[in-house]
Amino acid sequence: MRGRYIVVIGLAVLMPMVGRGAETVRVYAAPASEPMSKMYTVSVEGKSSPVYIAKVNSMVDEREQLAGEAGFTSFDLDGIAIVTVTYSGKVTAAKVLPASRGIVAQISGNTISFTVSKPDPLTLEVNGDWNNSLHVFVNPMEAEPDLKDPHLIYFGPGIHEIEPMTLSSGTTVYLAGGAVVYGKALADKSQMKFRGIFTLEGDNITLRGRGIIDGSRMPPHTLNLVATSGTNLHLEGVILRDNGTFNLPIRGSNHVTIKNVKIFGHLLNSDGIDIINSQDVDISDSFVRTFDDEIAMKTSLPHGQPTKNVLVHHCVLWNQRAHALHLGMNIHDDIENVTFKDSDIIHDKGHDWLLRVFDGENGGTSKNIVWEDIRVEECRRLISLYIGHHDKKNIDAPLGHIEDITFRNITSPKPEWDQGMWLLGGDKDHAVHGVRFDNVSIAGKPLKVGDIQNDGFADGVVVKP
Repeated sequence: MRGRYIVVIGLAVLMPMVGRGAETVRVYAAPASEPMSKMYTVSVEGKSSPVYIAKVNSMVDEREQLAGEAGFTSFDLDGIAIVTVTYSGKVTAAKVLPASRGIVAQISGNTISFTVSKPDPLTLEVNGDWNNSLHVFVNPMEAEPDLKDPHLIYFGPGIHEIEPMTLSSGTTVYLAGGAVVYGKALADKSQMKFRGIFTLEGDNITLRGRGIIDGSRMPPHTLNLVATSGTNLHLEGVILRDNGTFNLPIRGSNHVTIKNVKIFGHLLNSDGIDIINSQDVDISDSFVRTFDDEIAMKTSLPHGQPTKNVLVHHCVLWNQRAHALHLGMNIHDDIENVTFKDSDIIHDKGHDWLLRVFDGENGGTSKNIVWEDIRVEECRRLISLYIGHHDKKNIDAPLGHIEDITFRNITSPKPEWDQGMWLLGGDKDHAVHGVRFDNVSIAGKPLKVGDIQNDGFADGVVVKP
């Protein structure tokens, strides 16, 4: 099924909306030709909610990777609803994550049911199969676009394949539920640098909806799915899937809001969200499961503006290989005033630290960084503040600085690997200054100074229960 992609200009092209009464649940039919999960089927209050497929890939040790196929379904909710999942085999156990939600799954034969009462990115694991899990995205009721808007670009239900599209100031792009937009790479790779399938370039631009943006038909390391360079930008509700490089980089932008965005990436370099030389960014209510960093701060554009005033909150992260909430490693200019707050890390299958600053050989300073109310459910390595050279060829390059770092109300199981917590400065002139641990608990026990590996170039370390 090929969907309709229309540009709404004045009153020339209109799609009538079917009148809707009060709804508790709204589902969106999938395109007929889109592959669906053979492992799960889902209904919500008796309404069938299609289960799409996303490729996933996790580390199981330093050398081995585990590929899989997750399912995901997405619906809108205003009230309370029962979600019923039918599994393709026998069900012996089921759990809903994040555990902090306290949602209990009921099992009857090969069906699982649980109750939802608010928007939330949830994950269902059956029989301990964490890799091929089902992601249940509960959205708020969607506000439909104004089809009389002269600056609206509308992608209706169905399959679309498009070349890179640059959105100018004042544009709104809307992906309807049931729309799947596949990116198409250009022959000239030089035209794709710092570009996305959708590039928000200008001021007052919105990209939203309930549709999917997919990069699986493009070669790796070509286009982002969404890229930005502007001011007053808003992204909401869409699902990003299967790209071979950064999914959503925010470059050289100001006043950016990202809300209820869901991201899957199974290839190396498929970062979720990267904030690069950007300011006043708010990320909330989003889900990221990628094979590289989930949410990262950088200043990789030399002599660009700093990255500062960033808030990441109410998010759910699944770390498959690298870092969950991270600064670095490209820090040319300063990064300051960043807060990661009230978020859940439901899995860690990676080989790096979940909460990290890696200030390498570019001379920038990371300061006033806070991790607060972070709930970790699985951990290999938890915290690292590191100043040092990443590339031995740049051994003479200037090191950076790390200052005024706070970890507050952090809960985690014991890290699986010995190197759970590191504070490593570069030398006496490039030390880690001022680190506060306030109510950090590991395996139910308060953190102690002796739990932290300090190379002697980290000072002002305070640990309080």
